[in-house]
Amino acid sequence: MDKKVAQYSYTKVENMSSVKSPGVGHWKLQRISAIGMIPLLLWFIPSLLFSLLGSYEEAIAWFQSPFNTTGLFLLFITLFFHASLGLQVVIEDYVHNEGLKIASIILIKLLSILLGVLSLLCVLKIYLS
Repeated sequence: MDKKVAQYSYTKVENMSSVKSPGVGHWKLQRISAIGMIPLLLWFIPSLLFSLLGSYEEAIAWFQSPFNTTGLFLLFITLFFHASLGLQVVIEDYVHNEGLKIASIILIKLLSILLGVLSLLCVLKIYLS
């Protein structure tokens, strides 16, 4: 009988190692968004410096370029998504009250969506003006 129990326990543990944790997908999304931001930031920082050092008209012309507007859209979407994922992990790790944890995560998601949409609307307003 002990041999059967030992075999069952071993098989159960072996099968559990193949079960994917729900945190794995979250971790992968955070890494993918971080990697996606690298080329966007490498494009954005020098472009921003160039537009800040130029005149107002040059900065507006930079914003009105379809390539730059698309880049800003991608950057803002990726940035707010990545920040939301990161803040969620911090809250899950350090907030121990379940109600406060859920409320904080919902608030962060809503603020990320709100700020992301506002950012996109600002870029779109400049692009269309």
